[in-house]
Amino acid sequence: QVQLVESGGGLVQAGGSLRLSCAASGRTFSGYDMGWFRQAPGKEREFVAAIAWISGTGYADSVKGRFTISRDNAKNTVYLQMNSLKPEDTAVYYCAAGSKRIGIRLTSDRYDYWGQGTQVTVSS
Repeated sequence: QVQLVESGGGLVQAGGSLRLSCAASGRTFSGYDMGWFRQAPGKEREFVAAIAWISGTGYADSVKGRFTISRDNAKNTVYLQMNSLKPEDTAVYYCAAGSKRIGIRLTSDRYDYWGQGTQVTVSS
């Protein structure tokens, strides 16, 4: 069982930056594939970025070159550095964890655990 707690959301102007953090409980964090998803009002949850348990990252086309996912296994934490933010990045951002060491996972149904989400609002 893994519990995930996101932090770092907030209000930022377009062009600004935020860094989201996701702290995970448990001693086997290094074996989990991790991901970030987001959901805007009235829209479905969508993939943002993923990082595999051993190496490798993946990004949605809409954030490629602007967002960076990373992890610190010593701190049981995954990060999402978001630069050059746009109003269309406004959403609730969710952290997710997947067991069984599959690799980069691009769809929500491939993840086993979810955080409660953190709001990111980008003003124009």
